[in-house]
Amino acid sequence: MRPHIELVDERDLLWHLAEFPHAEGTARQKHLCYDEEDGSASLKVEFQTDWRRPAGYHAAETEWYVLEGELTIGGQTMGPGGYWHAPTGVWTPEITVAEGTHVLIFREYGDWTFVPSETGLDSVREDQKLIVQDTANMPWIDVEDGSPMRFDLGGTPVPGLYIKLLHRDEKTGFYTRLIKAKPGWVEHPLAHHPCSEEAYCLEGGFDYSFGKMWPGTYFWRPPLVRHGDFTAHETDGCVWLLRSDSDLVDWYTDNARIEMHGDPVNWGEGYDHSAAPRPVIPVRSRSMGPWEDPLYV
Repeated sequence: MRPHIELVDERDLLWHLAEFPHAEGTARQKHLCYDEEDGSASLKVEFQTDWRRPAGYHAAETEWYVLEGELTIGGQTMGPGGYWHAPTGVWTPEITVAEGTHVLIFREYGDWTFVPSETGLDSVREDQKLIVQDTANMPWIDVEDGSPMRFDLGGTPVPGLYIKLLHRDEKTGFYTRLIKAKPGWVEHPLAHHPCSEEAYCLEGGFDYSFGKMWPGTYFWRPPLVRHGDFTAHETDGCVWLLRSDSDLVDWYTDNARIEMHGDPVNWGEGYDHSAAPRPVIPVRSRSMGPWEDPLYV
């Protein structure tokens, strides 16, 4: 299973040899989040030379998002904002990548196994296909009235949230989208969801119950964890890439708090250098600073 990570700054993470069988060229990767049970992973990858991989299919649902540089897939060349998604067994054409390119790569339900092939598997669902998008040329779609994310605690509309939907599985609801919040956009109540949620900050940033996000920060959160009280940066707003393993439902909580009851036995008053227990906290990297009293409930 994946660990609950909230937050990490990619600059704190180590480089590893990239997991690209049957490829020509050199690349390295940082593990934003890694599932050691099935090989699912969220990775930041840097291509250190020009790079090529032949056509074939993956053992995992696979997504690439270009942060900088240039790649070509199936004859279509893309720069920053380029995106492609290949469900397991869907044939993926040849890929070439220019030296110095940086991408985000997401694998789900499988490891790095890749099989060169001229055709894909016969068992792929009919509604699944390769998706290639140049997101830089996609319009931002205003979140429609009626979304719970557009109203403050007093019921006043809070406009300023926009999306670009990159991929959605019609059967499972699993989706990938870009989200943009205008400067100062807020969402007050704490929320939890029946689905996992992960995000990578691309531009600007926001403050929320787990800390601050800025470009290059990342989280992966399991279902049912409360979080929120978002405020986008006043000058730059925020743009982030968001993924979830099913359709997102917001369950809101006001006036939330943590309460712990019990009688200390060998800690607390009279015991130097002791400390009270605290709720289970997620993984975070050093740039986030030490944990203080938990701000989340």
